Amino acid sequence: MNQGSISMQEISVIIPNYNGLKFVRGCLDSLRAQTFSGFSVIFVDNGSTDGSRQLVEREYPEVQVLALPENLGFCGAVNRGIRAAGTPYVVLLNNDTEAEPHFLEELLSGIRSHRNAFSCAARMLQFGDRTKIDDAGNFYNACGWAFARGKGKPMERYAREGRIFSSCGGAAIYRRDLFEKIGLFDEEHFAYLEDTDICYRAQIFGYENWYLPGAIVYHVGSGTTGSRYNHFKIRYSSRNNIYMIYKNMPWLQILINLPFLLAGFGIKLLFFASKGYGREYAAGIKNGFSLAGKGKKVKFRWENLSNYGKIQLQLWVNLVRRFL
Repeated sequence: MNQGSISMQEISVIIPNYNGLKFVRGCLDSLRAQTFSGFSVIFVDNGSTDGSRQLVEREYPEVQVLALPENLGFCGAVNRGIRAAGTPYVVLLNNDTEAEPHFLEELLSGIRSHRNAFSCAARMLQFGDRTKIDDAGNFYNACGWAFARGKGKPMERYAREGRIFSSCGGAAIYRRDLFEKIGLFDEEHFAYLEDTDICYRAQIFGYENWYLPGAIVYHVGSGTTGSRYNHFKIRYSSRNNIYMIYKNMPWLQILINLPFLLAGFGIKLLFFASKGYGREYAAGIKNGFSLAGKGKKVKFRWENLSNYGKIQLQLWVNLVRRFL
């Protein structure tokens, strides 16, 4: 990690952490092994009680530690990291990842090559089976389903660079100055779908999101919440989905998509009910409507009309892509 002057640094790597003691060494050691040197690391600790913050302070003196007094969630943590960054680009990186040596170099080269990009996502591979995809770019469709492309499939199938709906905030690069135009991560989300939300918002403003297969990280997954399905994740995901739709879609677009959305949420409710989580999913939907009632909505501007049309086309196309 480069400890030179800030003016020579181009990337700030922001790592949100909450009780990630068993992961942080692997993550930070992989950053020490990067071939690119023009970066610094900001470790944002969400009031951990497992000693992970103290470990970083003791063993990684080159890392800037922001110690928060309580758990502010993913959004609260990364927003404080973004505000503290003094570089043109920020990389968000989960604490339960290990990056390949060319990871940062590939991200920087990729976002520079796409001048209209807000974000670029890495190729995330499963930590336990490094031949399989964990996330090859995120997509969102008219049914209100967000999904990671390629999950569980061979990595070779996702070796081509391309446009995506959103970048997974677990391993992605962003242009820092664009946060000043479109806003930071919405802290009402706390966790889940916040990365889809901000990339959705970026598209409303006319920016793009790209997938860069050359930037590779290995991801444990659910390193903080502990499992793929749990009460917290299911409730917050359905809550935030309702809120995200309300906030980003103009009323006419909501009306156009309403049949798809009703079907999509109904199918999800039946799915989670079959796994014993129906009550949590329904409670999240109810909470999402309450959150939408606060009135926070992206203001519709006529100059963005064509951008809304492009987004809508993606929402329909992604209905098919979900099953490919």
